[in-house]
Amino acid sequence: MTDSAKIVAITGASSGIGEATARRLAADGHRLLLGARRTDRLDALVKEITADGGTAAYQRLDVTDPANVRAFVSTACEHYGRVDVMVNIAGVMPLSPLEALKVDEWDRMIDVNVRGVLHGIAAALPVMRQQGSGQFVNIASVGAYEVVATAAVYCATKFAVRAISEGLRQESAGDIRVTVVSPGVTESELADSLSDPRAREDMKTYRSVAIPASAIADAIAFAITQPSDVDVNEIVVRPAAGVG
Repeated sequence: MTDSAKIVAITGASSGIGEATARRLAADGHRLLLGARRTDRLDALVKEITADGGTAAYQRLDVTDPANVRAFVSTACEHYGRVDVMVNIAGVMPLSPLEALKVDEWDRMIDVNVRGVLHGIAAALPVMRQQGSGQFVNIASVGAYEVVATAAVYCATKFAVRAISEGLRQESAGDIRVTVVSPGVTESELADSLSDPRAREDMKTYRSVAIPASAIADAIAFAITQPSDVDVNEIVVRPAAGVG
C-alpha cells in the first residue's frame, strides 16, 4: 500500500457506477470494502480485483438498515484499521408520473437514495472524526439541479443528497472533505426495472447517448486523490452530446 493509497468503503458496488469505481480505485492501489445486496456479484468482483493484484473485500449491505451500514463501516475498520473515504453510490430510479401514484416506489427511492446516504454518513462520520480526517463522496445526479417529467421524486431525492452534502461540508470544514458527483445519463441498471410504460419509453431516447460508468469512476478517483488541503465539492459529468 503506497502513501497515497486510501481505505475506501463503497456502497452499491455490485454493478454500474459502483462496480466501475471499485475497479478503478483498486487499479489505483486503494484498499476496498465493497457493499451491496447481491453478494454473488460482489464475490466475483473481489476475485477479479485480487487476481489483478488489487486489495478488496466485500460484505452484504442494505443501506436502508442503519445497523447494517454501521456494521459495514466497522468491518472496514477491522480489515484495514481505518476508513479514509466513504463512497455512497447505492441508488434506485423507478421513474413514473406522479399521477401514477406509485407510492411504494416513491418510498423506496427515499429509503435508498436519501436515508441510505444519511446512514452512510452516520456510520462513517464518527470514525472520521476520531481519525481527524476522511472524505465522503456522495453520488447525486444532474437531477439534483433540474426536474423533468416522470422524475419528480427521483430528482427530489437527489436535490436532498446535494443539500445534505453541502450541510456536511459546512459543518466539517478543515478535517473532513465532502464531494458530490452528479452523473448525467450513464450506463447502469437503474432504468432496467422501470414499471411505468411512459417512463420506459422516454428512457430509451434519453439513454441513447449514455456515457460509460468508468467516466464517473474517473471523477471519483480524481476527487479522492487531491492534496489534503483541496476539497473538490461538486463534479457534474454529462455526455458531450449535451443531453442528460
